[in-house]
Amino acid sequence: MTAPQDALTRADNNLDNSLERLFALLRIPSISTQPAHAGDCRAAAEWLQKELTDLGFTAAIRETPGLPIVTGHSKAPAGKPHVLFYGHYDVQPVDPLSLWTADPFEPRLVESPSGTKEITARGAADDKGQVMTFLEACRALRDAEGQLPVGVTIVIEGEEESGGANLLPFLKANAEELKADLALICDTGMLDPDTPAITTMLRGMVGEEVTLTGAACDLHSGMFGNAARNPIQVLCDIISDLRDGATGRVTLAGFYEGVPEIPEATRELWRKIGPTDEQGLGSVGLRWPAGEQGYTALEQTWCRPTCEINGISGGYEQDGFKTVLPAKATAKISFRLVGDQDPEKIRAAFREHVRARLPKDCKVEFKAHGGSRASVVPADMPGLKPALQALSDEWGTTATVIGCGGSIPVVGEVKQALGIDSLLIGFGLDDDRIHSPNEKYNLTSFHKGIRSWVRVLTALAR
Repeated sequence: MTAPQDALTRADNNLDNSLERLFALLRIPSISTQPAHAGDCRAAAEWLQKELTDLGFTAAIRETPGLPIVTGHSKAPAGKPHVLFYGHYDVQPVDPLSLWTADPFEPRLVESPSGTKEITARGAADDKGQVMTFLEACRALRDAEGQLPVGVTIVIEGEEESGGANLLPFLKANAEELKADLALICDTGMLDPDTPAITTMLRGMVGEEVTLTGAACDLHSGMFGNAARNPIQVLCDIISDLRDGATGRVTLAGFYEGVPEIPEATRELWRKIGPTDEQGLGSVGLRWPAGEQGYTALEQTWCRPTCEINGISGGYEQDGFKTVLPAKATAKISFRLVGDQDPEKIRAAFREHVRARLPKDCKVEFKAHGGSRASVVPADMPGLKPALQALSDEWGTTATVIGCGGSIPVVGEVKQALGIDSLLIGFGLDDDRIHSPNEKYNLTSFHKGIRSWVRVLTALAR
């Protein structure tokens, strides 16, 4: 039995209108990490509430101590399951703006050198484009059938890119209202442009911001160089010690506690379905894995822990040259976690690593930026097999289960607060440049993503 053909046809015929709605959402600069954009985040929430209301949901904007959460409810037909869909309307900052080829909040449909049509804008893939595939599928199903085939509750938050501190308390406080049989999350990707996938392994994350302070003010490097401590130099030395240059392993005390080895059968499967190192890194202009020795690039990103330096700042950073000896230096560092690694133990080990290497005449401050454990979806999770079949039917290629190097804390939070597992179904690609300049989302990902959700929701109803 296939998905309703009428709904699929409506998804095809209304693609231009679907794009117009996506573009309207993409134009809102809802950057949650920057307080100046708090009003834009609220504007995005209001836009989504209106959209859900137009789709027949009972929709509301729910206040939190931070940015608002949007909810929508559509009752299940008699005897049918109820699903919870999660997404986020906030986006990453656009810096450095100079590397964008066009205004990041003026979406465009462009043709790549290979002939692929791409939607370009901040949030195109992460996560507005993915969210809209689900909403447009709901529109096609409701227009075709008069109702959705399953009950649907929607939760779209505005703080995913800035730590998501208010989501878990919201889920716990509204657990009765949000109860469902399973959760659906569209914040992941495909194995390749032709092979749909459901992500069953996610890494956790710890984010840390560390600031070192030396002198009371910036100094003239000619008058004080050598004699005065340079916080940038100290910070670089400390960061350099985070990895063993010979093996690529992270050097924090106890870092690998709870890290499981990869079963050989799993490694063999990944060698068959996944890209080679050169293929996987080639899309971003690289060739050689830079992490732990003895692991492929795919293994390093899907199921090995890591430490990455996300940014360093200090001293004179504008155009031109200034001989300054900075008073402060800051670094932003993230750790991706697997298995049973404890985020708070990793955070404590990092801070001890810094303090142990702090010289005289330097002070340190730390700022936490979220923490979450790794997640694994059970292989026998209800809904997994029918969803895989629905994706296979749409794409004409056997769908597979994959791991993901990213972190989606909501998976663990939904399990903790609501007691349900999540199906992670997304249509992003490795070259979508999420979090980077010139973010894009393939038109095929958007179009067939809508059609895929039509099939998945229909399959779950059975």
